[in-house]
Amino acid sequence: MQIADNMAVSIHYTLTNDEGEVLDSSRDDNEALVYLHGEGNIISGLEKALHGKATGDKFNVRIAAEDAYGEFMEDRIQVISRAMFEGVEQLELGMQFQADVSDGPGVVTITHIEGDDVTIDGNHPLAGQSLTFDVEVIEVRDATAEELEHGHVHGAGCHH
Repeated sequence: MQIADNMAVSIHYTLTNDEGEVLDSSRDDNEALVYLHGEGNIISGLEKALHGKATGDKFNVRIAAEDAYGEFMEDRIQVISRAMFEGVEQLELGMQFQADVSDGPGVVTITHIEGDDVTIDGNHPLAGQSLTFDVEVIEVRDATAEELEHGHVHGAGCHH
């Protein structure tokens, strides 16, 4: 069975950057990533690369930044007042918060603190990077009616 829209797909992957550093891997905990193909639940470049593949297929694919987590955008970096973090006693570099960014709800990361000025970055941590995936297709099946209705796969390995 080949991967197509509305299929429940299980894959193992190892993600590396252009320097060869391993950034993430489903093989570490041996829990496959399970997603609903065609729903935009994974980055577009990887979804395109998986289309038409079948159980047992193994391949490497390099995804350009624009088809991964997007280009790095300077306008997503801003300096705000420490007072904006009401109720947070200790601010630290690397802390992440839910916030409205230029294209809707997202996550911002504190990248610099100087006095009452806090620099936040609304870019995804992997924005601007090309990524390489070493992929093995574990299982391909028809999605259930409930999974199609909800737009994601249910059960083990499910990532919402």
